[in-house]
Amino acid sequence: MRHQLAVTGAVLGLVLTGASALVSPAKATEIVMWSNWPDEPAKKDWVSARVKEFEAKTPQCTVKLSFIPKADEYAQAKSAVRTGQAPDIFYMEPDQPEFLAGGYLEPLDSYIDLNNLEDWAKPAWTSKGKVYGLPVEAYTVELYYNKNLLKKVGVNVPDTAQLSQAEFTDLVKKGVAANITPVAQGVGDRPFPGGFLLFESLLRKLGPNDYGKLLNGGLSFKDPRVIEVMTWVRQLVDLGAYPKSFSTLKLGESHFYFYNTPGALTFPDPSWFTGRAFAPPESGGMPKEFALGIMQFPKIDGGTCPECKTLAIGGSFVMYSKSKNKDCAGALLKSMANVDNGTKWMEQVSLQTGIKSDASKIQSAHADYFTELNARNRGAKYFFGTPLLYYRAKCAETYTQVMNNAFPAGLISVNDAADKMDAACHKG
Repeated sequence: MRHQLAVTGAVLGLVLTGASALVSPAKATEIVMWSNWPDEPAKKDWVSARVKEFEAKTPQCTVKLSFIPKADEYAQAKSAVRTGQAPDIFYMEPDQPEFLAGGYLEPLDSYIDLNNLEDWAKPAWTSKGKVYGLPVEAYTVELYYNKNLLKKVGVNVPDTAQLSQAEFTDLVKKGVAANITPVAQGVGDRPFPGGFLLFESLLRKLGPNDYGKLLNGGLSFKDPRVIEVMTWVRQLVDLGAYPKSFSTLKLGESHFYFYNTPGALTFPDPSWFTGRAFAPPESGGMPKEFALGIMQFPKIDGGTCPECKTLAIGGSFVMYSKSKNKDCAGALLKSMANVDNGTKWMEQVSLQTGIKSDASKIQSAHADYFTELNARNRGAKYFFGTPLLYYRAKCAETYTQVMNNAFPAGLISVNDAADKMDAACHKG
């Protein structure tokens, strides 16, 4: 694009040579965009393609696009918004409310067609009637498993694709006995994966209403039902459910741990799993011969909602409220938010999106995966949002320290963990 503009400028210069009046060609406005996903080729390619399409159709705007690991991007963005140096558009997820509370985000209502967003996706970015983020990535929390390894240790997944609580305990015991890690999980660089098994189990035990109360501070972690589930998860931890490297294993590494080396029976992960798993094997993706399965999280004894499942919004793009290039930034976001691009995301990334899409036009090499994913979500009762969407300040810090790190690592008892969560989160 810059080359094209330079050529155009040169031609105009020649045409105007000798003329009595010289007219300078309009200079394109450059906007700066930061994205996550440097190590997820499908998502990176989708973003890059949308930017190239935009530049081709909007010559008055160019885009300086950078892909930055999420933790680094968050740290840089937090500093940049305070000094007025933030990029015009940057990657963000709804679990970072301080950006909106600080007035650093521009409402997008006047820039994008909100009709092109899924209705269930808008609330994650809505505040006081305005929408502040383009919800590109959406996901459900799934329990992936290795069909061959489960067969090897003698675990059969029923037609319902849901083990009972006792059957899942048996899975853990059989994995440990066979020297195969039962649950691939690590919290080395993320504040949330360690809570997947516990909180998905609590959702199925309590049902959406009481689970919502728990996440909003209206229900104590000392509730007998909560203690019962925590006691069961602690039993799994003590049996050896998680890798010995649990505390240092990073999210990307846990994918490789599951489907490559050393291998594990199961992997609790949001459906963004495909971003890494469907990359070429030479780029860290899943081997083509890997026998991937998706089962439901276990049916918890006495649970009120075995069909419950978490649905959430992940990677999104927001506009800096102090951007000096809002016209170009808004035009780029508008160009990204349409049904065709939602369809391309589903097709290329194999993951849900908050942008509307046309399922009839999706052509994917992973059709079997979509079929199984759809089967696991058929009849599901969704609860919107993971714990960190609800927890704030000290409560969020406690969740990370206790429920993400210490509890699943076996470093704190059930009662002590419940006490700490209540002290930080319970409003009763």
